[in-house]
This record gives sequence, C-alpha cells and structure tokens, in this order.
Amino acid sequence: MTPSIDLERSRVEAAYGRRDAQRDARLYSHFNPANLLSIQERERRVLALLAAHGFSDLASLRILEVGCGSGFWIRQFTQWGARPENLTGIDLLPGRIAEGRRLCATAVTLECQDARQPGFAADSFDLVIASTVFSSILDSGVRGQIAGEILRVLRPSGAVLWYDFFRNNPSNREVKGVSKREINRLFPGCRLHAERVTLAPPLARRLAPLSWNLCRALNAMRVLNTHYLGLILQCS
Repeated sequence: MTPSIDLERSRVEAAYGRRDAQRDARLYSHFNPANLLSIQERERRVLALLAAHGFSDLASLRILEVGCGSGFWIRQFTQWGARPENLTGIDLLPGRIAEGRRLCATAVTLECQDARQPGFAADSFDLVIASTVFSSILDSGVRGQIAGEILRVLRPSGAVLWYDFFRNNPSNREVKGVSKREINRLFPGCRLHAERVTLAPPLARRLAPLSWNLCRALNAMRVLNTHYLGLILQCS
C-alpha cells in the first residue's frame, strides 16, 4: 500500500470507530418514521429499476455487496427472492462482519476484506451492490481502485446497483457526495441510469412523525433529495 492509501484506510476505520452505536440503532430502526420512509421508497424504486433492466429473476443471480456492514441489503435481497448461497458481502471492519453473520442466513458468505483487493475471480458476479460506500471514501485514488475491482469481478452482462449521497453532509466531514460526473469517471465505458431519491434525512426526521403525506409530496419534487439510486451497466 502507498502511504496515502494507508492513511485513507486508517481514516475510514477511525471514522466508523467513532460512531455511536446506540444513536445509529435509533436512526436506522424501522420504528423511526424517517428511516421507514426512506426504506419503503427505496424498496419500491430498487425493485422497479431492477425489473426495468432485466434483473427480476434474483434467484439465478450471484450477488456481491461491497461495504456490506451488517448485511441490511443482503437481507433485503433474500426477501426479494435471491438465494442466500448466491449472496456474498465484504466489509473492512471485522465487527460489522460479525454482526452480519449473526443476522443473515447461514448460507450467505460474509468476509472481512479490503474492497481494493477482493479475493474473487474476474466475472464472478451478476450484480454488485455499492450502497453509501464511495461517499465514505475521500481519496479519489482509492475510489478508483475499488471501482476498477467492481468492474473486474462483474460479468459483462451484469450491473452495479448504486445508492449514495450526491450532496455533501455539512455536519459530517468524513463523507463526500458523489456526482453523476464522478460516477461516470469511476465507471468508464458504462451506462448510468440514475434518479434522485431519499428526502434529506434532517428534514425527514422532523416531518415524518408529523405528516407522511407531506414527506411523500416533498420527495416527489426531487429538489430536496440527497441520494442517487441507479444501475451502472457495462456497454457491450
């Protein structure tokens, strides 16, 4: 590793190490109205996006999640029809992998790996999930390495499911939004199909307990959204 890459890895590990586990549990609970709003909107849009691009038969797909954390997306895909034995997740932090193994089906493969050097052969997966991964990486070189490895392990007919911030978070300097231009730079020669989703979390946390309909109306306007949801398809 180069010194800059060593520093970036240490920064990411330290940033997650400083997070308040109890606060995260409250924020990302299904009983938190703002989080439930985000989850339900994202689920509808992910399923519609996958179906529109021919990825509705999840049982036949080999799926990898990069930066899987405790496996939330992996459990979602299991509910949507993916087979646990076809699901793999990798994460930099051992504690998150341990929690994922506790929560996910036993047939799911979860490994503590650096996404810049994943131990998978080329063309191994039909779908790779990258959810709030790249916004957590500030070093452009590291971003590029991880994107390159994603394309290496992705089959030519496969796709990357992308969900991440495009806006910066003024209260968290450990993350940096990823623009469409940056996504296209990271995945050259690919087609990006992306749309804005997710009402700005601080606003959603204020409004969701008061008016679900107001949140949905604001969400539909798209001007107060903070994330891109999309598919990145390799060009044939």
